[in-house]
Amino acid sequence: MPAETHRSQRTAWLRAGILGANDGIVSTAALMVGVAAADATSGATLTAGLAGLIGGALSMAAGEYVSVSGQLDAERADLEKERAELESFPEAELRELTEIYVKRGLDRTLAHDVALQLSAHDPLGAHLRDELNLSPDELARPVQASAVSAISFALGAGIPLLTAVIVSGSAKVLAIGIVSLIALGLLGYLGALLGGADWRRASIRVLIGGVLAMGLTALIGNLVGPLT
Repeated sequence: MPAETHRSQRTAWLRAGILGANDGIVSTAALMVGVAAADATSGATLTAGLAGLIGGALSMAAGEYVSVSGQLDAERADLEKERAELESFPEAELRELTEIYVKRGLDRTLAHDVALQLSAHDPLGAHLRDELNLSPDELARPVQASAVSAISFALGAGIPLLTAVIVSGSAKVLAIGIVSLIALGLLGYLGALLGGADWRRASIRVLIGGVLAMGLTALIGNLVGPLT
């Protein structure tokens, strides 16, 4: 029988990838639309988009690294705490494991037998898995999360930036908006497909966010433009 793959196993990298790409599209497109709406030149609009791509990717990488590193520190602290408790209070830890299995539906005798056998095989692994929902082999990965966020942001930001390079003239702003919204809709669909969710709800959610972001920055650009 082949190994089963569950969608929940994709949660970490899926969240980082979808968030990064979504943020890249929305923030860069909104930045470029806002600058263009302020009567900036085509070169200034492209420069703003490129700056947004580089700065945003680095910011996402740094933020994700700090966030996931904090998660990893907490997981390692729990691991060391559990290891120390097993060395100092093995009987108490065995009773604790037994109670966990009793609460999950096993009768006390069977729960005690299961706890004994698992503790004889790998006591730390049993407690991490069943008490803390952790696995020593699946701790948080700051570098991986940071890289995924940065790369996905840059890929997302490249969509409105490339659109601005290809399209010239008065149609540039409209093209950035349309292409970015199409990309956001597809991103919402992809995320829902990978996560097993309703693609309509996911697509509508990201489209609303994109429209609001670009609409508000365009309005601000229009208002600020004549003042500068």
